[in-house]
Amino acid sequence: MIKKVFLTPFQKFVKIESFSGILLMLATVLALIWANSPYGDVYREIWQYEIGIVTESFEFKKPLILWINDGLMAIFFFLIGLEIKRELLIGELNSPKKIAFPLVGAIGGMLVPVVFFLLLNQNPDTFKGWGIPMATDIAFSLAILNVLGKRVPLSLKVFLTAFAIVDDIGAVLVIALFYSGTINTTLLLIALVMLSVLYFLSYRGYYSKFVMFFFGIIIWFLFLKSGIHPTVAGILLAFSVPIRQKIDTSTFLEQLEKVYNDIKNASVLQKPILSTEQIQHIDDLEDWSSKFQSPLQHLEHNLHGWVAYFIIPIFALANAGVLIGGSDNLDTALVTNIVICLILGKGIGITSIVMLAKKIKLIEIPNDISFKQILGVAFLAGIGFTMAIFIASLAFASTPEYVDSAKIGILLGSFISAIIGYVILRLDSKPSISQTRD
Repeated sequence: MIKKVFLTPFQKFVKIESFSGILLMLATVLALIWANSPYGDVYREIWQYEIGIVTESFEFKKPLILWINDGLMAIFFFLIGLEIKRELLIGELNSPKKIAFPLVGAIGGMLVPVVFFLLLNQNPDTFKGWGIPMATDIAFSLAILNVLGKRVPLSLKVFLTAFAIVDDIGAVLVIALFYSGTINTTLLLIALVMLSVLYFLSYRGYYSKFVMFFFGIIIWFLFLKSGIHPTVAGILLAFSVPIRQKIDTSTFLEQLEKVYNDIKNASVLQKPILSTEQIQHIDDLEDWSSKFQSPLQHLEHNLHGWVAYFIIPIFALANAGVLIGGSDNLDTALVTNIVICLILGKGIGITSIVMLAKKIKLIEIPNDISFKQILGVAFLAGIGFTMAIFIASLAFASTPEYVDSAKIGILLGSFISAIIGYVILRLDSKPSISQTRD
């Protein structure tokens, strides 16, 4: 078979997320080494350095780590919102049949770890950490699947990606409902009115990235000051971005042919530069191209690299630097609880609920996915890194020792889950004959 030259959008997404997982791992290792080195104080001082705007009548300053967790992560959540909207409208979640399999897996992967946490938790002060083991880190998990290469079918990667997206929806709802502060209803209402304006403009077919950026900054600030975590604003803003193109393919091709002929017939200068007439035609081409592109797809494409290769690694570098064995205040019970929830909660939860749903014929599992592969992916879902650390920082914001304990539990649980999931998939899976042919 001739090698495919062009990748599907999903396969491109998997490759981006896989490499992002490698960067995430490197940033995590660097953070751990730096925080536990003789320069650990420098590490902590950098992230606590305050940056902001200070005038005689206005002051807005935050530590660098909060600019990352509240600011850059709002962009991360904005991208998640774009992905969720696309998947719901035209992707792997756009029909009951498509969504059933990953939805069932996600429900098991969210509820069972929470139940485990609540049953094992004996300390009322750590009760708020119940949301930590809910979500799956798609970058890390897809990176491991990518290491297995052709030993795992594409449908298994689609399953993992889809239920991780559903997990993200659940995590966002949990953050909005349970991990936000005292709510200032006036500021929140102003933000919702501005969001309504963006939704109305989107409904009427109008979209401007400049209006989106201007409104987005104000809405983010209003959410921050209202008590709702500003990353929720990122999700809500994403849903105001239209997915439809302004013109259809046939119209675009007609205009493309017209612009091509105009450029071809335009007067040409003897120098290696374009004539004024040619520049005008190229401007027309850019205008028609912008009308042909889906705003949502265009934004998602432009942001994906920034989020995968910059924002998420920076988040890991700023948040994963935990002192290992350097504090007597670590809560070992919390560490153990999170480790168990990530490993067994995900592994048992996803597998058992999926197989139960299959037995009572609620879902259909693709023929190329085996039970062991579902089990392996279920353990990979125990890699909760990015979202888990983010929720831990919200749950225990006023108790640093609990934050550190939670991070150690997340790192241990994610690492062990990754090893178990990889081993199960490696032993079970063999490259098919059709996949190994060129």
